[in-house]
Amino acid sequence: MYTISKEFSFCASHQLNGLPADHPCSRVHGHNYTVIAELKTDFVDQTGFVVDYRKLSPIKDYLDSKFDHQHLNDVIDFNPTAENLAAHLYYIFKKTFPMLSRITVKAADNITAQYDSN
Repeated sequence: MYTISKEFSFCASHQLNGLPADHPCSRVHGHNYTVIAELKTDFVDQTGFVVDYRKLSPIKDYLDSKFDHQHLNDVIDFNPTAENLAAHLYYIFKKTFPMLSRITVKAADNITAQYDSN
């Protein structure tokens, strides 16, 4: 099984709903997010690629146009946790990239959420 991944980044603010008022994440705050797209397959193409990394540019384009320097609560209709963002991105890009096996969203170096096909 071959596995590749590519990292993308965006900056955005959000506030999480459903938390006590004194919880720091209930207030507006921001993150420098990292999104990692992982693709898996049993075969490579004639060049030896799972997929040419440049063909993953729709992920960057989406993140840049929809999320970068936005307040996430204003641009999505769900609670913008890292977990929910990972699932959202997985389902959006699974259609375009059938080999997509996992999306990881890092809100900070020590805060990571993953959504995968298993």
